[in-house]
Amino acid sequence: MRLVIAGATGTVGRHVVDAAQSRGHEVVALSRSSGQDIVNGAGLMQAMSGADAVVDVTSTVTTSAAKSTAFFTTVTANLHRAEFQAGVSHHVALSIVGIDTLNVGYYAGKLAHERAVSEGPIPWSSLRATQFHEFAEQVTRRGSIGPFVAVPKILLRPVAAREVGTRLVEIAERAPIGRATDLTGPDDESLADLVRRMFAFDGTKRRVIELSLPGKYWRGSRSGLLRGGRDASRGRIGFDDWLASGDHDRR
Repeated sequence: MRLVIAGATGTVGRHVVDAAQSRGHEVVALSRSSGQDIVNGAGLMQAMSGADAVVDVTSTVTTSAAKSTAFFTTVTANLHRAEFQAGVSHHVALSIVGIDTLNVGYYAGKLAHERAVSEGPIPWSSLRATQFHEFAEQVTRRGSIGPFVAVPKILLRPVAAREVGTRLVEIAERAPIGRATDLTGPDDESLADLVRRMFAFDGTKRRVIELSLPGKYWRGSRSGLLRGGRDASRGRIGFDDWLASGDHDRR
């Protein structure tokens, strides 16, 4: 198969590329450096030529509902337009577990993303996954204050981005199914504990300060709703196994 990957250099995207190539697929990774721009649509139709499916793992760094919604609806419209013109028959999108009742901030944009995918002209599949193990690295970079790291209180069931990438390729190989079974990690965790374990593994002497932040977004995040339901499929790579793997960036 010829698979086009939007967001190919991101946390999940690089694993989608690896999984697709290891399974013998031809991969087209969209990027500005190779002449494609998912925001203004430049170069997309040419990149889609001969493609069997598009896997959309794009993301944007914002907590603004308006900016997140604008990004995802614009990108989806651009991808759909190019896919339709090129005759692509399957659009696969990644979303987030538990966002139905958390229509705020970044999650509002992801809900808009899901609507745009399902209402578009291309047969589709979507996969909701929980937060990634890599989230512990990301929050550390954003919340560092000298020897301290401020970590919001979040209850989660994290999954390895590598497993998400593989699942997306498996979905792309089949006929469109609409919403696929959710994918979560194997264990219930708290974000602060993940960061503490990561520091212990890395030999980093920093203090983690867990904060209960105000607002609907943070109340929802610490309620456990982002852990997913009992009917979800569970990944096999636990956080400690991930720490010991090459996927953990010890920097």
